[in-house]
Amino acid sequence: MVISKMSSFKGAKQTGSLFLVPTPIGNLNDMTPRAITTMQEVDLIAAEDTRNTQKLLNYFEIDTRQISFHEHNTMQRIPQLIEMLQEGKNIAQVSDAGMPSISDPGHELVKACIENEIPVVPLPGPNAALSALIASGLTPQPFYFYGFLPRKSTERKKEIEKLGELQATFILYESPHRLKKTIKDMLEVLGDRKVTLGRELTKQYEEFLRGTLSEAMEYAENDEVRGEFVVVVEGKNQADNLQTSQEFDEGNIVSEVQVLIDNGLKPNKAIKEIANKYNLKKQEVYNKYHQLD
Repeated sequence: MVISKMSSFKGAKQTGSLFLVPTPIGNLNDMTPRAITTMQEVDLIAAEDTRNTQKLLNYFEIDTRQISFHEHNTMQRIPQLIEMLQEGKNIAQVSDAGMPSISDPGHELVKACIENEIPVVPLPGPNAALSALIASGLTPQPFYFYGFLPRKSTERKKEIEKLGELQATFILYESPHRLKKTIKDMLEVLGDRKVTLGRELTKQYEEFLRGTLSEAMEYAENDEVRGEFVVVVEGKNQADNLQTSQEFDEGNIVSEVQVLIDNGLKPNKAIKEIANKYNLKKQEVYNKYHQLD
């Protein structure tokens, strides 16, 4: 079997090309000249929300025709778009903000283009996950991007357990009304790891909140939590290295158990989490917490 090779060079194929165009995640000045030119020159723009994209087109004086392409009409639209591309038309695919296919529509269309030997041309540009990662202060390599966790708590905790075993910084997206639940579950499952919350990235009220999960929990309990969040959490190897490089006295361990209990964890579960965190026997932590030794 021979590896598939396809050139993105203009004119190399008789078909049109699919251009994956990133759009600003907040600050319109992040739109690149190449992205503007591409959207001006293509025959059609496939947009996640045509109303939202129209505002962007108006700002940059782009009059290219749009068609809707979102998670609810993907299967209907793909054959139409593939047919147009095969006829030689060029199409730009955009999501509401950031990179197409990253927690947004796009992946299925890319696969269909590859299967039909249609060139796919990615443009570099704004991305919330990488922007938060490089400003987080946590180890940037290796990293793992997850996106949005499941809505149900039981499913969310299962995914957090898997993420917690990664020896890499991992990145999540979260909405303001679910931030508290997500951080509470992470604190329960992972213990008190380092975390950075990136809020409203590239926008007027952008801010970074750096600390531990227990400190982030105190913040999330504030009713004034607003905006979209990128959550960057240290990996297992980073947390373990931090733990083994410090000496922990009895008072420190007891206080950490109490933090988990105060955040709704049952005492035995909290004791187990702290024992796992510091590679101690559960009975040893139990005795320290209950002052039995």
